[in-house]
Amino acid sequence: MNELLIIAAPDLVAKRREWLQSLANERRLSDNTLDAYERDTRQFLTFLTAHLGGPARLADIHTLRPADLRAFLAARRREGSGARSLGRHLAGLRSFLRYLERKGLVNAAAAGAIRAPKQPKSLPKPLTDRQALNLVTTDAQLQEEPWIAARDAAVLTLLYGCGLRISEALGLKPADLAPGSTTLRITGKGGKTRIVPLLPIVFDAVATYRKLCPFHIAADEPLFRGARGGPLQPAIIQREMQKLRSALGLPETATPHALRHSFATHLLAGGGDLRTIQELLGHASLSTTQVYTGVDSSRLLEVYDRAHPRA
Repeated sequence: MNELLIIAAPDLVAKRREWLQSLANERRLSDNTLDAYERDTRQFLTFLTAHLGGPARLADIHTLRPADLRAFLAARRREGSGARSLGRHLAGLRSFLRYLERKGLVNAAAAGAIRAPKQPKSLPKPLTDRQALNLVTTDAQLQEEPWIAARDAAVLTLLYGCGLRISEALGLKPADLAPGSTTLRITGKGGKTRIVPLLPIVFDAVATYRKLCPFHIAADEPLFRGARGGPLQPAIIQREMQKLRSALGLPETATPHALRHSFATHLLAGGGDLRTIQELLGHASLSTTQVYTGVDSSRLLEVYDRAHPRA
């Protein structure tokens, strides 16, 4: 932010701050999305300063041309941004410019004239069911401290057994898993709430961790703790997953998020329908869930052969 204060005029800095606050308070975007939009607009204003030869002002934003935005995207591409990142850059800028337009400060036509880069089709890379089951056992964990090994196993089991995002798993509190619970209420992206089944094996994995954990954890505090008792950070689980990949001979695509992909893919292979899987994953759009149909083409062909009258 200090860099931005130097390179942008005070009027533009103030309006950008107002916009970011409105995204957090009114639209309730996730922290990750807010961080990305903050970073993207900061990079754009840094570029604009060099492009214009002076600190960017609201007046400069008002006179932006499509060519200016294309030049920014071209500069980001030269620095290594792919189509997905470029699309997010443009989405953030459009949001900011439309906010300023609603305030009567600029014309956002330049952003509307730019097409988003074509996104490459990429399929999730799930683990096999055997790989996933081996990964989430306590015995597979590399930590020598029993309670930490149980903790890691419990977190990974939640990702694979419930299809949670890592942030959702680490956001759980003891009150969310009361004795006898058979479901979990999860608040995901955008404050969207969903109910997911809590399998006995998942509940047992969490119960084992809670029994061994040396720290007292109040009902409304984060359930999963680091070695010193503070809330467990995602980077810790990601690093452990990296070590497990090496130890178990798993591919580089075996990440914590791949367990969520595996949850969906294995449900689809077992006969689950897309609409149900959409609800379990907390996807706002069915099109997001449909990505998984490309993973399990063998099952789709099997259904086709069995059901189509011309098969």
